[in-house]
Amino acid sequence: MHKTLPAKHFHIVFTVPHPLNQVCLHNQGLYYNLLFAAVWHTLRLFGYTHYGVETGAIAVLHTWGQNLSLHPHIHCIVPAAGYSIDGKWKHIGNQGNYLYPVHQMSEAFKGKLLDSLKRALRKRNEYPQFYSSLQEAYKTKWVVHCEPSLAGAEHVVKYLGQYTHRVAITNQRILDIAGGKVTFMAKDYRDGAIKKPVTLDGVEFLRRFTLHVLPRRFVKIRYFGIYNHTLKRNLELQFVEEDKTIEARIKAHEPSETKLQRIERLTGINPCRCPVCKKGRMVIVRELPRIRSPDNGFSLQTSAITLSEK
Repeated sequence: MHKTLPAKHFHIVFTVPHPLNQVCLHNQGLYYNLLFAAVWHTLRLFGYTHYGVETGAIAVLHTWGQNLSLHPHIHCIVPAAGYSIDGKWKHIGNQGNYLYPVHQMSEAFKGKLLDSLKRALRKRNEYPQFYSSLQEAYKTKWVVHCEPSLAGAEHVVKYLGQYTHRVAITNQRILDIAGGKVTFMAKDYRDGAIKKPVTLDGVEFLRRFTLHVLPRRFVKIRYFGIYNHTLKRNLELQFVEEDKTIEARIKAHEPSETKLQRIERLTGINPCRCPVCKKGRMVIVRELPRIRSPDNGFSLQTSAITLSEK
């Protein structure tokens, strides 16, 4: 809540057709990185061309469908505001109910991702083996879905919280495990999103589940544009109303707690308290000035001397 910008937000979902699943299974890291890049390229392009602003997004990768099939797509939370070329904040969107034309976004996203995949596969001499999959993807209609404005920041946090750290299936959806088969509930979107039981052989269930294990150290939540952490810190004050004083602005953006206070709140341990007597407190006596080592000429970092008061 503290990190979201005070503006309306839209929920935009970028999906890719199933013919590209062959490329995804061949090299997940490459495919998902290019998918993120194509999504942000599309959002940034439409921000510039439609409103003349540098916009932003919080993007979350999702790889599964209701029946555990491979269905990569990216959920984006996009603020209805941006930083204009003349250096001013500008609220965008049509009365808060419209942001970008989804049909044009679909075509732009399709062109960017397929072009990026072709270039990457050619560099790796792997383009011929995926030629038919790419050609089929060109013929397929792509879908970008944009939901109405999510309004305040509390709606953004509530929605993102459902998708950030989920696995492909939860225990609550599993109905039965017996006779080497697994039965679970899944929504059938071809039949009005009605929940129906799905039964899979145990081996097939595990195969589908492992499709959604991401590469080691892969980052599936990414921040772009004005939601990039460094850029956001520099621009955040410009959302404050003009009639507020400088002192009020500074006070409003001060952290609510220090790092030591956060550690104590989360762990219940005060790192400055003596672990033996539980009463003494470590305090800074003095700081050593920076010096230059006679051996290698590198500057040493400032050190601190501490002691325990009883």
